[in-house]
Amino acid sequence: MHKSIVTLVLLLILSPMIYAETAEEKGLKIITEVDGRDQGWQDSLADMLMTLRNRNGKESIREIRVKTLEVIGDGDKGLTVFNQPRDVKGTAFLTYSHALEPDEQWIFLPALKRIKRISSSNKSGPFMGSEFSYEDISSFEVAKYSYVYLRDETLDGQDCFVLELRPQYKYSGYTKSQIWIDKEQYRPQKIDFYDRKDALLKIQRFTDYQQYLGQYWRAHTMTMVNQQNGKSTTLTWTNYQFQTGLTDKDFEKNDLKRQR
Repeated sequence: MHKSIVTLVLLLILSPMIYAETAEEKGLKIITEVDGRDQGWQDSLADMLMTLRNRNGKESIREIRVKTLEVIGDGDKGLTVFNQPRDVKGTAFLTYSHALEPDEQWIFLPALKRIKRISSSNKSGPFMGSEFSYEDISSFEVAKYSYVYLRDETLDGQDCFVLELRPQYKYSGYTKSQIWIDKEQYRPQKIDFYDRKDALLKIQRFTDYQQYLGQYWRAHTMTMVNQQNGKSTTLTWTNYQFQTGLTDKDFEKNDLKRQR
């Protein structure tokens, strides 16, 4: 009896050590919660202003409309069409995001009057001269990264988890990123991107969150600041609509030339 009691006491003492989460397990658990809270919205429409700033603060603005289709079991489909200014009007960008398979991306440039496929090896290239790369604008999929929980930290008065993400797909422009996720709603608040030399390259901030359909949060302002060249790009989103009835037919490559 005495030995049984001693064994039970030892098990109770050691069980937290035996079953303690690793940093990798905790990181994956947190990001899985983030992903799970943003499923079921089906499709969306939105307008967006893209404001590009050079290192001297000079701005240029582009008016854009965006369609997105949620794809269960794979990455989402997205269609981005430029309305203004005149020199980019009619430019259309289509992406089929995937997890570990290369994303499929095409762009129609009216000046060339042809559809060009974006090479998967060019993920790190700038999207339409902005500080967002092609890989930045593809949909987030859990399987694309490995995860490590780093710490808890307060950011702008919000308690956050800080995770490290490392791309598991080829041709990423980043060795890693660090993301701040608020503990209350599990929304991304900030991402630090590190280049292939492991130096801080860009910082993205998410602000002006609004909730839709009583569940889904969208940041209405996203700003990407390049820490190496002093340039920045701000995306300002308006007129969100959800569950509008979009289907795969609204995201066909051959229709890019007709997106006016």
